[in-house]
Amino acid sequence: MSDDLNSIIEVAKATMTKAITHLEGELAKIRAGKASPIMLDGIVADYYGSPTPIAQIANITTMDARTISVQPWEKNMLQVIERAIIAANIGINPQNDGVIIRLFLPPLTEERRRDLVKKCGGEGEHAKVSIRNIRRDAIEQIKKLQKDGASEDECKDAETEAQAVTDKFTVLVEKHLAAKEVEIMVV
Repeated sequence: MSDDLNSIIEVAKATMTKAITHLEGELAKIRAGKASPIMLDGIVADYYGSPTPIAQIANITTMDARTISVQPWEKNMLQVIERAIIAANIGINPQNDGVIIRLFLPPLTEERRRDLVKKCGGEGEHAKVSIRNIRRDAIEQIKKLQKDGASEDECKDAETEAQAVTDKFTVLVEKHLAAKEVEIMVV
């Protein structure tokens, strides 16, 4: 294959890898019964007028399998962080004792576990759509090169390679979803 075709395939692989990384991040945010500081990623609090991630203004730790503690660097940030957690609507009510905020994760019911699995499936579908869009863009670029004079056989081989890469990444998405489903459904 020519260098142009190889570069199209390599760019597609790199972009698909980013889609998988994004999926892993989104799946990590979905709680599977045990407490994890990652659950608070993406929640921002108003820190003296600028939206700041909670992890940058407080110490976030897991006290045990069902409890997350948030200890702000400054005491006056307790209320602000508490409001940010409530506004994020992650399904956990913060308990503020004046020094530290505790988040107690209730045990998951069977129905809630099934909802979380569905949510994971939705994230997986987003990842698959993203991967298919990357494949479509790569094939369009390959066809454009073919119109510009690239060998038809090389272009067909490149399209086959793009499909093989897509299939590989789709299987990877399925593996991530299966692992997360097992993690969620284990009582």
